[in-house]
Amino acid sequence: MSTLLVTHPSGLAHATPPGHPERADRLRVLDRIFEQEKFANLVRDLAPRGEREDIIRVHPADFVDAMGEASPKEGLVRIDSDTLMSPGTWEAVLRAVGGACFAVDEVMEGKVSNAFVAMRPPGHHCETRRPMGFCLLNQVAIAARHAQAKYGIDRVAVIDFDVHHGNGTQEIFWADDSVLYCSTHQMPLYPGTGEVSETGAAGTIVNAPLASGDDGAKFKEAMEGRILPRVESFAPELILISAGFDAHVRDPLASLRLVDTDFAWITRRLMEIADKTCGGRVVSVLEGGYDLEGLASSASAHVTALMRG
Repeated sequence: MSTLLVTHPSGLAHATPPGHPERADRLRVLDRIFEQEKFANLVRDLAPRGEREDIIRVHPADFVDAMGEASPKEGLVRIDSDTLMSPGTWEAVLRAVGGACFAVDEVMEGKVSNAFVAMRPPGHHCETRRPMGFCLLNQVAIAARHAQAKYGIDRVAVIDFDVHHGNGTQEIFWADDSVLYCSTHQMPLYPGTGEVSETGAAGTIVNAPLASGDDGAKFKEAMEGRILPRVESFAPELILISAGFDAHVRDPLASLRLVDTDFAWITRRLMEIADKTCGGRVVSVLEGGYDLEGLASSASAHVTALMRG
């Protein structure tokens, strides 16, 4: 069985101002990395547009319509202090959502073992009705609901190792006992959520905050001590990963000190749990990662592990 890589050139058309960390070069560097010989066996496909019926399982229809209407015909529109839309943004957002749902389909239908969706903008900060933190829709949450609706899955686990807490995913699934949301992240740091005490109305939120300067040993301690046992006992039928690579030591937006081998390690550990509980079904969705060299090497390690390399 193989690993699927989902991309689409529309991700390059989401424009941000000069100096903005969430920029098209993030996808360009990943495109170059995945051209390497060691990735020759990846199954590759283009992300389709996300379906409205999938999106409105998470985001209300009036919110989705307003976001689409906010997309400018020219120039940039500021949604909040660091979240913007350009003429190409809405298409990129829809393809990012569609890519995540398509990856779920391919994995659930046994066409591939697992998948990595290399699209932008990211999504995990977007709440039910609130875009923020570079994020306009929450594609990993939409993918989880898509899996439940289409395949009758009872339990989905979302593991988020982005350096920033996924407040949007947490808010969306706060009272939902069918989705386990687990996050490691730096605290204090944007967006300010993610305390250990935030466990959700259904007890299915698990936060394991890390301190500035924490390295791979602390990351593994948090994962092995708080998160991985909960994931395994939850026995998910699908594992989704919010794969942010901004906990890398090189990243300019935070100060954790993870390296490529840490991302490979957590990928393999989640695959081990998936092998036990759900036939190896894992779909990983790109979130953050803003140092181009760190993003490239971390994503390379992550996808190599997905390929069982």
